[in-house]
Amino acid sequence: MPRQPWAETRVVIVAARFHAALTQALVRGARRTLRRAGILPQHLDIIWVPGAFELPVVASHVAHSHRAPDAIVAVGVLIRGETVQHEVIAHAVAQGLGAVSVATGLPVTFGVIVADTLEQAKARAGGRVGNRGAEAAMAALAVLNVFKKCNV
Repeated sequence: MPRQPWAETRVVIVAARFHAALTQALVRGARRTLRRAGILPQHLDIIWVPGAFELPVVASHVAHSHRAPDAIVAVGVLIRGETVQHEVIAHAVAQGLGAVSVATGLPVTFGVIVADTLEQAKARAGGRVGNRGAEAAMAALAVLNVFKKCNV
């Protein structure tokens, strides 16, 4: 029997608990996408962190661990409040996740919704605009495919 292309691939989803119902939808979308691609359940872990700001440091810890995965999918939700705090956090998270990816050579994908309203966030967490968790999982698989083709 031919080996499944993703049978030995290990992926970790790092998820922010803030806005839990929406983040759970992102996790479901990412997990469903990865499972449909052939990632085995025993090679798919989910790690929950308090909020989006903690995503980069936990992704870094996971990437540097003795059981480092082949890819990390980071998901969370940031919604505008009365200030621009969500924008500041979004920039820090995006920069931090990118730095982890470059430093480790692992695909660390950005499945964080940054929205002005709850309605916009819902639309991007499995609503009419799609599921950012599923999109981040697809991006991780696409980068892993590039690595395979480049024999990296």
